[in-house]
Amino acid sequence: MPIRLPSTLPAYDVLTREGVMVMDEDQASKQDIRPLKIGLLNLMPKKIQTENQFARLVGATPLQIEFHLIRMTEHETKNTAAEHMEAFYRPFQEVRDEKFDGLIITGAPIEHLPFEDVTYWDELVEVMNWTQTNVHMTFGVCWGGMAMINHFHGVKKHILPEKAFGCFRQMNLAPQSPYLRGFSDECLIPVSRWTEMRQDEIEAADGLTTLLGSPETGPCLVEDTTHRALYIFNHFEYDSGTLKEEYDRDVANGTPINVPMNYYPGDDPSRPPQNRWRSHAHLLYGNWISEIYLTTPFDMAQIGQASTDLRR
Repeated sequence: MPIRLPSTLPAYDVLTREGVMVMDEDQASKQDIRPLKIGLLNLMPKKIQTENQFARLVGATPLQIEFHLIRMTEHETKNTAAEHMEAFYRPFQEVRDEKFDGLIITGAPIEHLPFEDVTYWDELVEVMNWTQTNVHMTFGVCWGGMAMINHFHGVKKHILPEKAFGCFRQMNLAPQSPYLRGFSDECLIPVSRWTEMRQDEIEAADGLTTLLGSPETGPCLVEDTTHRALYIFNHFEYDSGTLKEEYDRDVANGTPINVPMNYYPGDDPSRPPQNRWRSHAHLLYGNWISEIYLTTPFDMAQIGQASTDLRR
């Protein structure tokens, strides 16, 4: 089954060309099933690129997905056309009375700031608390995951002496987890961050289990059973060229930056990078969607209630 997108959203044409099953809203309304309602709270500057990345992964499952784009209410983006934001996004305050089967909270390039100094932090705290009553499962990505694990458990982010940048092997620490169904013993994932979460602090918190981790870059994927959430501090959603774009940007700006590790063949930035994480990215997000489908109530009004963790 396809992902349900407006036919005018750029991701619609991008995913159609890639062979991802896409359905416009008129077609979807004729199917007598309840699609899963998945929200994307997009905090990244390049909104369209991020929409494409997550829609690609969410849309590869065999279920019909109703994809909703959400933004912070007062924060105005400077990198995406206002017409695009007006046409496809709704502010959080407009959706706060709705229920969602799943919500993805993306990263944001504000790692250097203390959480409470972020201009939209108060509203993001409201969003995170709202997930406990209005969202069945939440997926916090990179800074979004760091924000959630800090808010719910007090786990701190720590500034790194240099940027963790490149593709790093992650150990499968919980092969029995339904979220890692089909995973190899190791997988590769793009990493691009100036901060880290520390394993000993995660272990000291209640209800957290690290599913993927690396001796080089620390914990990667953490399950929070208490809050029905996953936190991933790295970037399975990245396109093949995303790290290259970041590297080329910093080089052009004169920003000190190392060549991303284990990314270019022979660590040579003149050669095209190879994507070695795509299959595991689809596995992870497909498993997340599957777990949502198996446990979310058919009656969406019951989402957030204690008795709704039921498999179909």
